[in-house]
Amino acid sequence: MIAARAYKDRKVAVYGLGASGFAVSRALVEGGAEVTVWDDGEAQRAKAEAAGLSISDPCVDGLEGYAALILAPGIPLTHPEPHAVVKLAQASGVPVLGDIELFQNEVRALNPDAKIVAVTGTNGKSTTTALIGHMITANGRRAEVGGNIGKAVFDLDPPRSDTVYVIEVSSYQIDLAPTLHPDIGVLLNITPDHIDRHGTLEHYASVKARLFQFQEAGDVAVIGVDGELTSEICSALCGKRAAELVPVSTSKSLSRGVCVLDSVLYDSGSGKTDRVGDLKELKTLAGIHNWQNAASAYAVGRALGFASDRILHSFRSFPGLAHRMEIIAEIDGVLFVNDSKATNAEAAGKALGAYDSIYWIAGGVPKEGGIGPLSPFFSRIEKAYLIGEAADAFGASLEGEVQHVSVGALDAAVAAAVRDAVSASRDGRPGVVLLSPACASFDQFKNFEARGEAFRDMVHAALKAVGNGGEAA
Repeated sequence: MIAARAYKDRKVAVYGLGASGFAVSRALVEGGAEVTVWDDGEAQRAKAEAAGLSISDPCVDGLEGYAALILAPGIPLTHPEPHAVVKLAQASGVPVLGDIELFQNEVRALNPDAKIVAVTGTNGKSTTTALIGHMITANGRRAEVGGNIGKAVFDLDPPRSDTVYVIEVSSYQIDLAPTLHPDIGVLLNITPDHIDRHGTLEHYASVKARLFQFQEAGDVAVIGVDGELTSEICSALCGKRAAELVPVSTSKSLSRGVCVLDSVLYDSGSGKTDRVGDLKELKTLAGIHNWQNAASAYAVGRALGFASDRILHSFRSFPGLAHRMEIIAEIDGVLFVNDSKATNAEAAGKALGAYDSIYWIAGGVPKEGGIGPLSPFFSRIEKAYLIGEAADAFGASLEGEVQHVSVGALDAAVAAAVRDAVSASRDGRPGVVLLSPACASFDQFKNFEARGEAFRDMVHAALKAVGNGGEAA
């Protein structure tokens, strides 16, 4: 745990008691602040009271005499309109901040030699954050990974000179960190998302761009340039010539930066273009979207001084993230992949585009638009096993294009897919059993995590039933 000492002997209000709210409250108390907390949920308030925190609703009791309001990232700061507590703070002249702002200031004060890597983007930031952390550890440095992924930042260990903090930051968190200044900033991509909280796509992009606003000479900005908005941000930063700029692409050759062409990673950072290696070898980083993640992580590794071959070697042992194209077993060349987090067609398309000879398990509670957008990937599917409420609609979309069967529940889908895939592999036709539902889970499971865990257990049970326990991944 890191104590937040900046508000010692001063009053601070914390509004919103999720994981980060509790962590920053404890850190502020440890640092000597006079802390009051509030959450609209009665259960969270009871938990806070049991932990010895002082409960006070600033919308009722006011913010007079407070030095700061620490706001949870899920509470509207600007759009569709500021929350009542934000309006109150603004009217009272009380700064509205998030835990990331306090965290970076404490790290700088405690040990200026520690590094902060901040990763953002609409898609891929969790995988990239985890991959960077894994790479740092594999290369002998001390990685502390948290933020929007895993641990709240104040629950991480205090900094040492060899510490590299790898922090996933959402647009909401950037909005609440007015002086955010990472040593290495990573912007992967920008696509329409969270417009209800940012008003327009342009404002959303401007918030993401603030990741680099205070970077200076000696800092590094890693930016995916395959999208129009991120390319514009990169061009604007190039004009400022402050931080070192490392463009990343998976669609075009770059005279400067890191790119992936036909699965091969190239590094043009040294004035010449070096071939680093083939990313097709990385089973847990399959697909173009993961190649962008890997290329961005590679750029961070080089900025930290790691050798190219050591970086690529560390990628080979990356286990991946649970429920996101997670390899859970492999037998006779057949992969078993848990992509339960793919709750819509766009997400499922990432996995379908990464593999061939797919035995696809799909269905659940359907999202608007169905699976029509996935038709470019239908040729990759050997057979589809349809479950849940979406089975009939999905079957209609696949009719005449993909062999499919409606099986009702996940256990029946797993048993059939395993049987068919294993049989095909023994005939010399290996494939991939893929759970990538393109649906919410709520008709049969509490959430996508529960669905993924059930899939994992069912696969191992089914493999035993066909006489091969497989190699657990």
